[in-house]
Amino acid sequence: MFSRLGLWCHDRRVLVVIAWIVGLFVVNGVAGGVGNAFREEFNLPDVESRRGFDVIDEHFSGQGGGMGATIVFRAEQGVDDPEVQAAMEDLFTAVAGLDQVTTVVSPYSPEGAFQVSARGDLAGQVAFARLDLPEDTDFSQGVEIREFILDHEPDVDGLEIELGGGLLAEFEEPTSEIIGLSFAIVILILAFGSVLAMGLPIGVALFGIGAGTAIITLLSNVLSVPEFASFLGVMIGLGVGIDYALLIVTRYREQLHGGHSVREAVGVALDTAGRSVLFAGMTVVISLLGMLLMGVGFVQGLSLSAASVVALTVLASLTLLPALLGFVGERIEVTRWRGLLAAGLIAVALLAVGVGLGLPVVPAVAALSAVAVLVIGLFAPALKRVVQRSDPKPRDQTLAYRWSRVIQHHPWLSALGAGGLLVLLAVPVSSLHLGFSDEGNFAESTTTRRAYDLLTEGFGAGFNGPLIVAAELPADHDPAALEAITVAISDDEGIDFVTPAIVSDDGEAVLWQVIPTTGPQDRATGDTVNRLRDEVLPGPEAQLGSEVAVTGAVAVSLDFSSYLSSRYPYFFGAVLLLSFLLLMAVFRSVLVPLKAVLMNLLSIGASYGVVVALFQWGWLSTITGVQPAPIEPWAPMMLFAIVFGLSMDYEVFLLSRVREEWHRTGDSRTSVADGLAATAKVITAAAAIMVVVFGAFVLETDRIVKLMGTGLAVAILLDATIVRMILVPATMELLGDRNWWLPRWLDRVLPDIDVEGHVDR
Repeated sequence: MFSRLGLWCHDRRVLVVIAWIVGLFVVNGVAGGVGNAFREEFNLPDVESRRGFDVIDEHFSGQGGGMGATIVFRAEQGVDDPEVQAAMEDLFTAVAGLDQVTTVVSPYSPEGAFQVSARGDLAGQVAFARLDLPEDTDFSQGVEIREFILDHEPDVDGLEIELGGGLLAEFEEPTSEIIGLSFAIVILILAFGSVLAMGLPIGVALFGIGAGTAIITLLSNVLSVPEFASFLGVMIGLGVGIDYALLIVTRYREQLHGGHSVREAVGVALDTAGRSVLFAGMTVVISLLGMLLMGVGFVQGLSLSAASVVALTVLASLTLLPALLGFVGERIEVTRWRGLLAAGLIAVALLAVGVGLGLPVVPAVAALSAVAVLVIGLFAPALKRVVQRSDPKPRDQTLAYRWSRVIQHHPWLSALGAGGLLVLLAVPVSSLHLGFSDEGNFAESTTTRRAYDLLTEGFGAGFNGPLIVAAELPADHDPAALEAITVAISDDEGIDFVTPAIVSDDGEAVLWQVIPTTGPQDRATGDTVNRLRDEVLPGPEAQLGSEVAVTGAVAVSLDFSSYLSSRYPYFFGAVLLLSFLLLMAVFRSVLVPLKAVLMNLLSIGASYGVVVALFQWGWLSTITGVQPAPIEPWAPMMLFAIVFGLSMDYEVFLLSRVREEWHRTGDSRTSVADGLAATAKVITAAAAIMVVVFGAFVLETDRIVKLMGTGLAVAILLDATIVRMILVPATMELLGDRNWWLPRWLDRVLPDIDVEGHVDR
């Protein structure tokens, strides 16, 4: 089937390419016309924070569920200074007139009297106005509101105005994928010495990403999909798209070297590497779809979005790539100096755009120079010359072969040393703190962070993470019970301030606004929430005769993290079991898949440890620009799904060649070295590209994008180096022929999954 698919796409290459181009324009046109509706919905099951918000939504019209967007200001002469007050009230009136703004609660109104600081040296100097926005307000509307406020900002001496809230946050479009592309060009040319062999994987990846991101936009209209899903889609699609296409192109070139025609080489490449690509891609998709079991809206949206991008990149690799290979033919082996220089100039142009160097002059000059080189190269003999490449070394003289033999001569030392290093890197995981970052993790140069800090200084550390205590009132409730709840909350050591009981207009519910003494990301705040629920409120709750729920952003984060953590074992267990069974069916072995699962756990655990050290502990923050905060609860799950699927790609590619050599020679020792030597170049190049692509996202300002890029880059780096280059040859040397042991009864039961294909060599 794979061979027939490759040959069909080769023979009808014009039709296939046109279909992909038309499809890409259509799906992006539809997505552009429909628009996006990115949002995050924490549709948690029946947890306390959700029940509290249900009471607020039903009886208080959703009010009190958080401050939302804010205009925070500080005046050295005092916020009640007549000039300051007049200027700020004019601004509030103007903002209230915007269509996107429901109401503006001014600190100068009776309702907003508590919005003026009354503590310490800043008493009377810091205040804020709360902007109530519709629930469907998106980031583009937030940008419009922010720009309007900045345009109408009053010019008063001693007055500082900052904008708080995620919707009004400063946002920069990521450009790190462009940096990744520029380095991918260089890595591919250095590894394979061919401009066309470099261009095809990148082109196929871009087609897959272009279609995938459009699908994400469409999905956001029917599912809860977070804004950063598009960036993750680009990150994942670029990495796996180049990776998958590279495997097929490499096998295609091998077949050309073996004397096959272009058409035959395409068929063989799809029948061998194409099988591995489909197997690896579907493993990633299945791992990502496993997150659907979590039952949380935006996690499910994130799962389907990422899975869609991976599926489309696989489809592009299996259909578009064979068609493009048909156009390229044997010219893939020929690289002229004009092409090499032009590719280098394009890489320079992309790098300049990615890092913002000399915009727009440097990128424009580099791009125009590339075009000039190509045009002049049609006539200049020096540029028309073919770049000479050295003949490949015999397999047993390659660095990878010699490296494998060194490891195999010291298997125990290598295995224990590599395993110990991974365990050491994983140690920080023991202090993993799950939770959500907030405006306090923005760069100190942003207005969002300055607004957050002003509120902390003026109102206390817990003001940015208020709690809400809510309850429905029984018809015959005792008013003294409400006072008892107020007193009980205020007496707790973790509470800075609590309002008196606020009864709803319908008289059927009550709430209290509660300010903790500690910040929203502090573990002590979580302890305060648990203490209120377990120790402080049960007594007064019994007196009231109705459930009293503690909710608010901190409580939601706590419940969300707890809920996901409780389901992690099921998710991880399902992915591990599936991977073990698939590898066992592919390699007809018990120990090989068992080792693969354990090694992948070690590399993923080590990447988790690095993420905790950088993003939770704040190591190297002066270099990375990362502000310490808890790790997003969904991030370990997302990293696990992606990395486990990607590592299967390398596992299948390497071990299938080792097994092939073992069947041919019967020598378990040399088969490992031969298999490693045969696959080292493509695995190293593919891994290097993904490490650069993912690692480049560390340069972004968005914390979540940084975190995912770092986790993926570290995991792939460890997997392709420590695991593939040390642990695999060392453990296979120790086990010898036992690597391929499989009970006969199990061999009869397992399905036969062929990811190697068949070809006459």
